[in-house]
Amino acid sequence: MKTPETIVAEIRRRLTAKWHSDIADNEAAFPHSFPLGRPSASDLRADYATVHAQTVVWQDWARSRGVELTYETRLAKGGTKQSVPTHIHIDSTDRAAAIVGETWPDRLARSRERLVILREHFPYLVDLGRTIRLVDSYSTVDFSLLLTVAGWYLENPSRAELGITPRQVPIPGVHAKWLQHHIAGVRALTGITDLGLLPRHPPRIHFTYLDPDHRASGGRIHDSATVGDAFTPAYVPEIVVISENKDTAIHFPPLARGISVEGVGKGGKTPASFVWLRSAPVLVYWGDIDRDGYEILNGYRVDFDRDIDSILMDPATYAAYEQFGTDLDQHGKPIVAGDPKPVGRLRVDERTMYERLIDPHHKGHRRIEQERIPLSQALNAVAETRG
Repeated sequence: MKTPETIVAEIRRRLTAKWHSDIADNEAAFPHSFPLGRPSASDLRADYATVHAQTVVWQDWARSRGVELTYETRLAKGGTKQSVPTHIHIDSTDRAAAIVGETWPDRLARSRERLVILREHFPYLVDLGRTIRLVDSYSTVDFSLLLTVAGWYLENPSRAELGITPRQVPIPGVHAKWLQHHIAGVRALTGITDLGLLPRHPPRIHFTYLDPDHRASGGRIHDSATVGDAFTPAYVPEIVVISENKDTAIHFPPLARGISVEGVGKGGKTPASFVWLRSAPVLVYWGDIDRDGYEILNGYRVDFDRDIDSILMDPATYAAYEQFGTDLDQHGKPIVAGDPKPVGRLRVDERTMYERLIDPHHKGHRRIEQERIPLSQALNAVAETRG
């Protein structure tokens, strides 16, 4: 016979999958009966005491939650007839939410309030269940902005033909990132699949020329390149150093035929788009000694399809500079241990350091920012890599 914990998990799964359709009257998720599992005839004959104990547990559980059990009569030890529970009956979505707990009761109440608003202001919506699920994660402010933006487009549908950027949409309180993150909701409420918003600009990289002869000649030191645009650097680099910190990249020491590139976060698709960068004879990545740093390094190797060298991200460097570390991320939030992500492109020493930093039993700092390491050390490390 299943345990109450197992049944609660099944109720949660059904609630998660169908709650939106249920409250929108599209498809009822409840009432629903969940099977408890059927003891075998041999168990009833040999050990009815255990079955009886399980029955009592279920009776107490059902009574405390106001739900009903379904029984069947079974033959037990000595040929006696006993009532054995077979199903637990959950009569409504609200009952299921109360049993599962967590945020579910408040979540359903909030969604029903929003459902009333959507029915009143957008009566033509066909699949209200799908829409209410779409806006489920919206904060109160975001939902209010959604109604405002959808109303603005519906007031004059030709506004979808303005050809403006998300930042240029003239609605108070609406900024580009909000519209980009909530555009699916606007489309759902308006039925306008193309809002006429101009695409974001192509990604670009920023980099610094490190070659001392080039810098002495009066050529530009800092440059940028846009993906898809025709561009040739001032010289084809023999060595490229990708540095996740902007200041570190800008102030990297002079390096013959070198270029330092400012990192772009996780994944290296943008810098990998440039042949002159991707094909540099020596390609080095330098990031923070923390979880993100190693995951970014792994992503660069995947996107470049190349075993990029790393510098100053090994256990020896960690040991030397751990005293300058921190346990806060770049947003000032505590760094916590966690499960590893797929990082199959890390080398052995990198993987060792990565696993140490995410180990809940790790005693040292979980992050050493690359700025804490002198640039002279980085230059020496690059020279060793260059051979």
